[in-house]
Amino acid sequence: MVNAFFQNWTTQIRKGILEFCILGAIRGGQLYGYEIVKRLRDIDGLLISEGTIYPILSRFKTEGLVTTSLVESNEGPARKYYQLTPAGEQMLRMMNGSWQKIIDGVEALNKEPR
Repeated sequence: MVNAFFQNWTTQIRKGILEFCILGAIRGGQLYGYEIVKRLRDIDGLLISEGTIYPILSRFKTEGLVTTSLVESNEGPARKYYQLTPAGEQMLRMMNGSWQKIIDGVEALNKEPR
């Protein structure tokens, strides 16, 4: 029971912050999909797959948060690179602000004596 509850809880956390992490990974440059996956896999506990991020990236493009460009590659087919738009940068700033408020509130809860 405890293990199942904990696994569900961690799954929900990962789902909730995945979009935030994808935008953060792209910030400051152009990355192709697999580079984004590699950056996210470096986050202990995130546990993502390639199939998870591509639908999100597609939605980000539809929502105007990223632009894409195809770049020829010497290592195989052309790669689709993603870059944040000004709207994507603004969304990331908003998410960062909200995330910081959550962190501060959770830390305060865990520090308060009962």
